[in-house]
Amino acid sequence: MKRLLAVVMALSLLAGGCSASAEDGPVVVLASWTGEEEKAFRQVLDAFKADTGIDYLYEGTRAVDQVLASDVQRGTPPDVAVLPNAGVLAKYQKSGDLLPLDQDLSAAVTRSFSQQWVTLQQIGTERLYAVAVKADLKSLIWYDPARMTGIRPTTFAGLREYSAGLVAAGGTPWCVGMGAPPTSGWPGTDWIEDILLHSAGPGKYRQWASGGLEWRSPEVKQAWLDWGSLLEPSAIRGGTAAALLTDFGDAGKPMFADPPGCALEHQASFIMSRYQNFQRPDGTFPKPGTDFDFLAFPGRDVSEVAADLAGMFQGTPGARKLMEFLASEKAQRIWPSIPRANAFSANGKLGLDVYPDPVSRKVAETITTASALCFDASDLMPATMTGAFHRAVLEYLSNRDRLDILLKQLDDVRESIQSGEWLKIHCGQ
Repeated sequence: MKRLLAVVMALSLLAGGCSASAEDGPVVVLASWTGEEEKAFRQVLDAFKADTGIDYLYEGTRAVDQVLASDVQRGTPPDVAVLPNAGVLAKYQKSGDLLPLDQDLSAAVTRSFSQQWVTLQQIGTERLYAVAVKADLKSLIWYDPARMTGIRPTTFAGLREYSAGLVAAGGTPWCVGMGAPPTSGWPGTDWIEDILLHSAGPGKYRQWASGGLEWRSPEVKQAWLDWGSLLEPSAIRGGTAAALLTDFGDAGKPMFADPPGCALEHQASFIMSRYQNFQRPDGTFPKPGTDFDFLAFPGRDVSEVAADLAGMFQGTPGARKLMEFLASEKAQRIWPSIPRANAFSANGKLGLDVYPDPVSRKVAETITTASALCFDASDLMPATMTGAFHRAVLEYLSNRDRLDILLKQLDDVRESIQSGEWLKIHCGQ
């Protein structure tokens, strides 16, 4: 009997190959991606399954922070969660719910990602806790090159003058959409962050993002005032009410109408996918370089970036193998290779050949090689601060006269947060 059992076990091991055994169960993955983004990410997970023989269960929800918090509280967290905010991951690292990654994986990430990206994936510690599944460049202003002729603005004052000129000529400069349930308002926080970063510089930006600079400081208040002066109601397609109600993914669609409903949009690099999937009445789709391109945000030579970060909440063999796979060049190539998906990798070993057009290659080159990068401030802040920031930009657009009250309220939230909850990440050169 013992010999028969040994033979059966040996056959089972041979059938399983070198991968984790099926009895370990599928790897449970939680992320914010739904719709077309979910389909793209499932291609990454399918490649993982093909390579390892390990199955997966995926849950996609826009309320990823809330679902993860509930799962952790119940003691049933997913094996791996992908979050857009390092600040939330840092909270779970401090509570011990987020697990450190293996030293071999840490060494591999250090070889493939620039030091700034390694620092983000360490989320304020000396160990690797996350893998950047995909990255985005945020300091971009999109336009139609066929319609925006002449000198392009290179300063914020020049951008404001250009915008005012369009209004005076009867046009509408800005496509704006603040809708993004359950986190509506983040497109406005991106505006404030970019203005502050490019006017006050990386030092002040980092100080503010880590809780060390008051919201009522002259630099931060001026960023809000500058945003308000640029986005006057007459400069926004449909006015303020439309901006508050329009979904962020649909805001740029009128830019491709004939005649255009708006001329410019401040949005991150992921919006390229939305643009390329807007079908015109004649059945065609906008093409990068021909129908849309971007200006670097005017001001200092520095860029704001963001990332969707995978963290491990269960230390199973399958979860560890998935984290290793997500960091690999093979996995990082899959999403950017999907037509019109427009995902970007922070892995510097990837090369630019994976990107299908010159606009995407410009984005990817900045993400992987620029020496002056700063991470999205609201993604680094504690969740309480981030939520207050989201609400404040919506209120400010509704009533510009409330700025002093809103900044005081934001400072009250900042002062209520313990110093250890703030994430300090290097910014700039």
